[in-house]
Amino acid sequence: MAKDEADLHVERWRDHWVLDKGFDDDVEAMTVRIGNIFKWFKLTTKEAVARVGLQDFEYETLHALMIRDTPGRASPGELAQEMGVSNAGVTGRLDSMEKKGWLKRMPGAEDRRRVEVEATREGLRLWREAMDLRGSAEDDVVTVLSKEELATLNRLLKKMTLYVEARQASGD
Repeated sequence: MAKDEADLHVERWRDHWVLDKGFDDDVEAMTVRIGNIFKWFKLTTKEAVARVGLQDFEYETLHALMIRDTPGRASPGELAQEMGVSNAGVTGRLDSMEKKGWLKRMPGAEDRRRVEVEATREGLRLWREAMDLRGSAEDDVVTVLSKEELATLNRLLKKMTLYVEARQASGD
């Protein structure tokens, strides 16, 4: 099998004089590979978003709105918290996206004093189109794996993810 960027990285840094101590080649290669795959998904998402005429922050906002327990509807504060953006930052996003007709603000269903944001049909259409393009890129990457390899990869990644989530929950 041909060498990939992770192999070259490990070879370049293994036993390098600037390192006080070495590293485990397999752990380092795994970390580089996961990082490179993540970069690929970010790049293909950015390209998909641009292709449908959205800016990154617009897609991020529509995506945060659509993947909720209450798909397509949230308060501006909930969106701000979920996206890690200030309330003022979300307000600016919502203003421009509302002007474009991709979402609308309305009084809350249970408390009329509360403002809620809802995706419009056009906002939903753009989000779905970007998701389809993004999904195609994801599907393309996994074509190099058999069904069994993909199942094994998912099982191993889940094991690592559960470990990380437990560490985060415990504050480590």
